[in-house]
Amino acid sequence: MIAMAGNGATPTICPTLRYRDAKAAVAFLKDAFGFTEVALYEGGDGVIHHAELAYGNGMVMLGSAQNDSAFGRIAKDLGPVSVYVVVEDADAHHARAVAAGAEVVMPLSDQPYSSEEGVGSRDYSARDPEGNIWSFGTYRPRIPG
Repeated sequence: MIAMAGNGATPTICPTLRYRDAKAAVAFLKDAFGFTEVALYEGGDGVIHHAELAYGNGMVMLGSAQNDSAFGRIAKDLGPVSVYVVVEDADAHHARAVAAGAEVVMPLSDQPYSSEEGVGSRDYSARDPEGNIWSFGTYRPRIPG
């Protein structure tokens, strides 16, 4: 079972994304993909300096693209990214994304690769309004140990 946001987990890897319209990105990720807002730091000018969104026990961080900060200068030419998110029910997640207007770029389908449970994955991919690709599926990668 996927742990829900707020379980006190501390993720050790957090993809960080920059958006021209971070406020719209936060709304889209919550509405279309079911992310939960954990933190949002917005300046008086409407610029989102930092936001944290959780899904299960994972988290992404994002903010407004600004070229006047040290990170903004080194990251100004970064392009879209791709992020994979484990979901319990790919069909229900897909339906939510489609209902919210997400652009599905790889249709919902069954995949032959399997997880530790020995079952294949069911997944799909969608593009957010700024070109990032979000893949959602039932495949659960595991760290050996």
